[in-house]
Amino acid sequence: HQSKMASAKTPAERRRLVYESKLAEEAERYDDMVKSVKALAELKVELTVEERNLLSVAYKNIVGARRASWRVLTSIEQKEQSKGDQESSEKVGWIKAYKEKVETELGEICKELLDVLDDSLLPSTESPEGKVFYLKMAGDYHRYLAEFASGDEKTKRAEEARKKYDDASKTADERGLPSTNPIRLGLALNFSVFYYEILGEPQKACQLAKSAFDSAIADLDTLEEEQYKDATLIMQLIRDNLTLWTSDGGDGEGAGGDGVEDVDN
Repeated sequence: HQSKMASAKTPAERRRLVYESKLAEEAERYDDMVKSVKALAELKVELTVEERNLLSVAYKNIVGARRASWRVLTSIEQKEQSKGDQESSEKVGWIKAYKEKVETELGEICKELLDVLDDSLLPSTESPEGKVFYLKMAGDYHRYLAEFASGDEKTKRAEEARKKYDDASKTADERGLPSTNPIRLGLALNFSVFYYEILGEPQKACQLAKSAFDSAIADLDTLEEEQYKDATLIMQLIRDNLTLWTSDGGDGEGAGGDGVEDVDN
């Protein structure tokens, strides 16, 4: 009896949560947006493309802001460390403490989303696009955790990210997602950034990016109008990365966020 009532309530609740997410996005209140999309995901229904994108935008904004803060603080820390005097070493201590605050927030947000993906979204999704979208997203958020981790923790996070990206790539192959599919292209883009920035394997990064780009170029004329714009935008980002990485001498060092990522999913 209870489950009948719950399922009767779900459509109305779903409409409200979607609308609240859009309102929060318009108002640029991304913490509120995250609460709404998280509740939406926890309804354990298969999300529409629009709902999936709201989820992605919400988390991307609150994580993106903190990743940017972390990079700024790291850059200031490096400048102070290079001075090597007494005053600077005192400042480095303060910077480290502040950075830890940002890292704690980042860790909590990434882990929250990874739990939502494992517990609610992946089990509720049948569509090939949905599966690849969520597995890629899991790869992304493990990668964000790897960015600021060190030692064994970094290795562990990087391995988790690689597994999710691999699963996403295999699913895209097995379920026949075309090479021009924007989600598949976004996966290739971010997986290659992962190889370059986290694993420091520029050759593998370039190989993966080039292969995805060449396959998509070959199939470009099969694309429908609405996917054409999205696909070519991501292909341009892949090409930008390839240009950057090959002109970089391919040493994989000091990438520090130079690799572009896909726009919002």
